[in-house]
Amino acid sequence: MAIQASRPEVGPAELRYLTEVIESGWISSAGPFVRRFEGAFAEYCGRAHGVSCSSGTAALVLALRAMGIGPGDEVIVPECTFVASAWAVTYTGATPVFVDVRDDLTIDPSLAEAAITVRTKAIMPVHVHGRRADMAAVMRLAFDYNLRVVEDAAEAHGVPVVGDVACFSLYANKIITAGEGGVCVTDDPRLAEQMRHLRGMAIGPEHDFLHRKLAYNYRMTGLQAAVALAQLERIDDFLARREEIAGYYDKGLADLTGLTPMPPREVLWMYDVRSARRDELRAFLAENGVETRPFFPPMSRQPMYLDQGWPSLNAARLAAEGLCLPTYNGMTRAEQDRVIDRVRAFHGRNS
Repeated sequence: MAIQASRPEVGPAELRYLTEVIESGWISSAGPFVRRFEGAFAEYCGRAHGVSCSSGTAALVLALRAMGIGPGDEVIVPECTFVASAWAVTYTGATPVFVDVRDDLTIDPSLAEAAITVRTKAIMPVHVHGRRADMAAVMRLAFDYNLRVVEDAAEAHGVPVVGDVACFSLYANKIITAGEGGVCVTDDPRLAEQMRHLRGMAIGPEHDFLHRKLAYNYRMTGLQAAVALAQLERIDDFLARREEIAGYYDKGLADLTGLTPMPPREVLWMYDVRSARRDELRAFLAENGVETRPFFPPMSRQPMYLDQGWPSLNAARLAAEGLCLPTYNGMTRAEQDRVIDRVRAFHGRNS
């Protein structure tokens, strides 16, 4: 594609830190850059502890396992999310319980409350596409029903987080990246200690190779941490640039018949719209060198979760109509003009 849906922006700062790591010889998780990144990211989020790991999925698994969630437990998950949110629950042996979303793609707290049972141990709000879930309502539910809160903030770097643990992805298409990687933030020192223990094979202080619980090799390397730290140091610039991109899309796509704007967002991960002719629009844009991506399908439409029943109505409607346009930190005005021109051309041709 001439214009990709997403593209990482890395440069001299990342190269400088990578060179420092390589020259030091500390390329594994034992080097200082991992701790530097964890501390800096926790401080950026206003939380006491940061725990890095190998992916956003790993971050969710570590958070759930550190909370003691496992077989027989239930975790409430929104229908509209990437499958990793549900898989993280399944990996622990617990059961994801899916509830519908609001028009902004985030979990509907009233439906979440209706789904709570005696087996419910946690709720996982997801800040889809950079839209913050209604965390005031979620936290009230957590208090009233004594639930843990794991925020899936994979797509929402820069959004305020208040749950027991918030989990971020550092995949190549995210606001900041390490190529691959993830990070958890929390104010609970015991949860942070447990997540660090679980990510490192549950090796005890004696280092006697007797592993007293089932754990994981989910560590972040010093190479990844170097890239992540350099990206974090530019996050305010990235977020400001993305706001400019969102505003330019808003202006360029205003008043198009058949194209429905999505509700406002706290930060921009991917610029999203709705169209009743979404698949035709995607095909037209692809023919014109513009890559797009659809919204996530409802979780209960995933093959391993078909026993959950029919997909929730709002999530199904949004999934059928939703489209993400190219969005990345280094996107040029000329690239945006091309995308806008092609979207307008489709709707002009089909009006």
